[in-house]
Amino acid sequence: MATCQSRKTETFGNKKSPMQTEKQVLKSTDKRESKPTNFRKFYERGDFPIALEHDTKGNKIAWKVEIEKLDYHHYLPLFFDGLCEVDHPYEFFARQGVHDMLEHGGSKILPVIPQLIIPIKNALSLRDKTVMCTTLKVLQHLVVSADMVGEALVPYYRQILPILNIFKNYNLNSGDGIDYSQQKRENIGDLVQETLEAFEMRGGEDAFINIKYMIPTYESCMLN
Repeated sequence: MATCQSRKTETFGNKKSPMQTEKQVLKSTDKRESKPTNFRKFYERGDFPIALEHDTKGNKIAWKVEIEKLDYHHYLPLFFDGLCEVDHPYEFFARQGVHDMLEHGGSKILPVIPQLIIPIKNALSLRDKTVMCTTLKVLQHLVVSADMVGEALVPYYRQILPILNIFKNYNLNSGDGIDYSQQKRENIGDLVQETLEAFEMRGGEDAFINIKYMIPTYESCMLN
């Protein structure tokens, strides 16, 4: 009997179970491990028509071809895939490359939207604060990059919005750090709110109800 009692104490006392000690339980906002991206592989093989250029304003991409003539079905999803990157120079080329292509893509962007959803979801799902800020800014650029893009994203809210719902009221900083993060547009909670408002404004008549379904606390920026 004494043996059984000691076993119970060991099992249900303050000691952690083997499962708890071997695998740490992650919170919903904890960073996930990233995997090697196709973007990195293509970059290291020299498959992108890009180079790094320095000027008085800092670094920028020197494109070896006219951006408007790129095959967007091939290149745009690859650059979106690179949004998961945090290491230089991959992070810089992916982020800046996406913005350059959105700036010059015009009518080429809309047909590629279905190919961008998985890379967007993968980047957000990392829950890496830097990656999330970059991706949210990209989403804001994406919805205004061409006609009908906002509407085309509505059917994919189920893939994109769950992570935004987790971070909607997230604020990592405190004190002076809040002002600094807002100045640099790196406050995740603010960026999530801006992104949802951009989705609503550019997503057509079905946007709000679909946002509200996925994020019940969201209030319309157009009805008020």
